[in-house]
Amino acid sequence: MQIHRVLLIALFSVGASACAQPQQIELLEREQRRIRSDHASIHNEVESMRSSLADTRANMQQLQREFSALKERIEETRYQVGRQIGQSSRDGDQRVKDLEARVAKLTEGFKTQEGQLKAREEELRELQKNIRQQPVAGSSSAEKTEASAAENEAVKTDYEIAWRALEKKDYRLSISRFKEFLQKHPKSKLAINAQYWIGESHYALREFDQAILEFDAVRSRYPQADKVPAALLKQGFAFAELGEKVNARLILQEVVEKYAQSPEAAQAKQKLRALES
Repeated sequence: MQIHRVLLIALFSVGASACAQPQQIELLEREQRRIRSDHASIHNEVESMRSSLADTRANMQQLQREFSALKERIEETRYQVGRQIGQSSRDGDQRVKDLEARVAKLTEGFKTQEGQLKAREEELRELQKNIRQQPVAGSSSAEKTEASAAENEAVKTDYEIAWRALEKKDYRLSISRFKEFLQKHPKSKLAINAQYWIGESHYALREFDQAILEFDAVRSRYPQADKVPAALLKQGFAFAELGEKVNARLILQEVVEKYAQSPEAAQAKQKLRALES
């Protein structure tokens, strides 16, 4: 409005003065053009600011929508993770129960076998007692020493026969030979090793279920033997080969905790790290 007022005053002055100079008219026209140009420039700046403000408002609305969507995804992820953790816990509990049931079944089978073995040992003791009670003509301490040495030599020979089959990787034959050795020499110091190598032979044949049973026999029959950590370690490996990671971790953790100073403990730790990856 101020601009129009100035223009009217200028035009009135021009109309009122008959003596107005052409230079003044030209000056007024230039001023009018400048004012119009400034007005257009101001109008363009206002429109630009309005457009920028609209873009900013649209960006903020888009950010709010993205934030809301992200919040919903976080809540959904949290819910799913909670469900998975709960399911994993239930699966772990069930596997532990399955392992306990299997061990209980194995224990019952071992008890039956131990009963049969004790019965056979009793029969053997009675037979030996009857033999000792029979008089032997010309017996002497030297003859008894020779008989004992011959018995020890027979034990070593039978063990070496089974061992040679294992060295040749004839695992079926080695299993048969070591089992025969255990039947003939259940009280031998080499019986522990024989039982362990039966488990190793089944493991080499990838008969992991049977290997687990044989390795467990090492622990149940000879709980104080040096072979127990090795048997537990391979038992854990066998469970891992079967895909039963929970059972494998339980066995390997037992090796780490009970036999921390043994070489098997280091191998158990390494296998545990591999199962967690």
